[in-house]
Amino acid sequence: MGIIIGIDVGISTTKIVGLRDGKPSAPIRITAADPITSLYGAFGKYLHDNDITLDAVEHVMLTGVGAGYIKNDVYGVQTSRCDEFIADALGARYESHLDHAIVVSMGTGTSFVMCNGTDIRHIGGIGIGGGTLQGLSRIMLNTSDIKQVSALAMQGNVKNINLLIGDISAQPLPGLPMEATASIFAKAKNDASREDIAAGIIAMVLQTIGSASVLAAQDSGCRDMVLIGNLSQLPQCKEIFPALEKLYKVRFHIPKYSQFCTAIGAALAFRSGERE
Repeated sequence: MGIIIGIDVGISTTKIVGLRDGKPSAPIRITAADPITSLYGAFGKYLHDNDITLDAVEHVMLTGVGAGYIKNDVYGVQTSRCDEFIADALGARYESHLDHAIVVSMGTGTSFVMCNGTDIRHIGGIGIGGGTLQGLSRIMLNTSDIKQVSALAMQGNVKNINLLIGDISAQPLPGLPMEATASIFAKAKNDASREDIAAGIIAMVLQTIGSASVLAAQDSGCRDMVLIGNLSQLPQCKEIFPALEKLYKVRFHIPKYSQFCTAIGAALAFRSGERE
């Protein structure tokens, strides 16, 4: 059997991974001006970097919002497509080793997919994600570079931005510790530092996604959430999501290849028959 190439095509960013003997290999990410340039650039680089010839590729599987721009086979290799929510679930299930979980795909916005064995269902989403972080940072910090915003936030103090339970109550409220957020950005001053603002923006986005995923799990019996997508790589995730775990009594998981799960899922979909 040849290599199965899974490609998650975004509007400007493409993620690609090869599946060798059922295992993902050497995932990479490429950014370009448009989805077609991004896809073909990623594909060519992947073959070059891994010394793979075209005849060694058995099939190409596409997914993502940019996949609709690709009408033909990629470089003449037989090409199929996979629903993005299916790819999210298959990749997250493979990487997390969890059969029952809500897959939280943190992209430009955020989608929630319930994965319960072979039952995979898109159960909703929110319009808050990486796009929100970039847009607010562009307005408030004059940059949309997420790495720069994250670095600024590491030097900031979100307690100078958010109103906490401890700010309004002399003792913890039922189910709410003193460190829990009572109101996002409610303490922000007009002379707030760039570092504090960056910390507030990232905390707002990640806390909102985490709380929304818990609400999405209501009445499902599911207490495991698998975080995938670029935002899952933010260092602030290691502080914010453990705090939400304690607050809501759930478990957030960030797999090793969390930002490549959708591409991995697309490749896995070839063998499972989940292709168009």
